[in-house]
Amino acid sequence: QVQLVESGGGLVQAGGSLRLSCAASGRTFSSYAMGWFRQAPGKEREFVAAISWSGGNTYYADSVKGRFTISRDNAKNTVYLQMNSLKPEDTAVYYCAAHRSTFGDHVFPLKGSYDYWGQGTQVTVSS
Repeated sequence: QVQLVESGGGLVQAGGSLRLSCAASGRTFSSYAMGWFRQAPGKEREFVAAISWSGGNTYYADSVKGRFTISRDNAKNTVYLQMNSLKPEDTAVYYCAAHRSTFGDHVFPLKGSYDYWGQGTQVTVSS
């Protein structure tokens, strides 16, 4: 069982930056590949970024590539999402998710691959 708690959301002007954090409970955090997803009002939850259990592999949605960076600190049981050059269309509730990795050092862009989800943190970007 893994519990995930996101933090770091807020209101920021377009062009600004935010860093989201996702703290995980449990001693097996390094066994989990992690992902960030977001959901805007009236829209489906969509993939943002993913990182493998070692941190050696990352993958991004085209809409955030070059602006967002996912990273993790397995010693702190935390995954991060650094968001730069924010746009109003980035406004959404951001969720982190964990996938139990059984083999390989893979990333998972599909939300159906994830076993655990956090409650989300609101990010609002004003124009």
